[in-house]
Amino acid sequence: MPAPRPWPYPRWIAHRGAGKLAPENTLAAFLLGASHGYRMFECDVKLSSDGVPFLLHDDTLTRTTNAGDTLDAKHGATAGDHTWSTLAQLDAGSWHSRAFAAEPLPTFEAVARYCLRNGFFLNIEIKPTPGLERHTGDVVAREAARLWQNAAVPPLLSSFDVTALEAAMQAQPELPRGLLLDALWPGWLKTALRLGCVAIICDHLLWDQSSMTQAKSAGFRTLSYTVNDKTTARRLLDLGLDGIITDRVDLFSPASL
Repeated sequence: MPAPRPWPYPRWIAHRGAGKLAPENTLAAFLLGASHGYRMFECDVKLSSDGVPFLLHDDTLTRTTNAGDTLDAKHGATAGDHTWSTLAQLDAGSWHSRAFAAEPLPTFEAVARYCLRNGFFLNIEIKPTPGLERHTGDVVAREAARLWQNAAVPPLLSSFDVTALEAAMQAQPELPRGLLLDALWPGWLKTALRLGCVAIICDHLLWDQSSMTQAKSAGFRTLSYTVNDKTTARRLLDLGLDGIITDRVDLFSPASL
């Protein structure tokens, strides 16, 4: 069995900043997650039409912004079709609750600098607009390398998209990578090895003794999303999981677990 790779990251990771307690993928969510004691965060990064990396999960803007009320219908709600100057004007908080009204979409750089200033760790999910997989992986990796160039611990790049992760590897091979899986499709382990990944990040239902043994025997660290109850967390910890991504920053206290 290969020796485990060095692993400097905390076990508990706040999903999209603060899970569901604040508007996801906003700076407000990071602030709230930090107030609950979290030191590592997961977020989704894609590109505006003029190449600015910013935080958003969906391909479209309709679920988590007021784009439907403000953007000209003919330009559509696909996030990657709009310049950053347009995206920066959107309200990404009111959909969640009145308390977060007018919270903007953040640039990747703004969130990165917040994490670096506070000694926080980041798991960056590369979330490309369809058709921009390779370009997004390349840009996000280069920006991450630039922003963390003087940091002791780099961010962990991850993606479900193999092409995006491959582009990230080619652009900045020294940055650690994790393969995200929502199914154990044929060749998942070989793909993670080919991409030089340090971690496998699975839907928690996919981790059992067999899959965990396969991943650990190949030298991978193991993480899971999205774990929101104590019974599931205990099962995964008993299996030897290295990282838990959760929405329930109010239920799990990293300092005491």
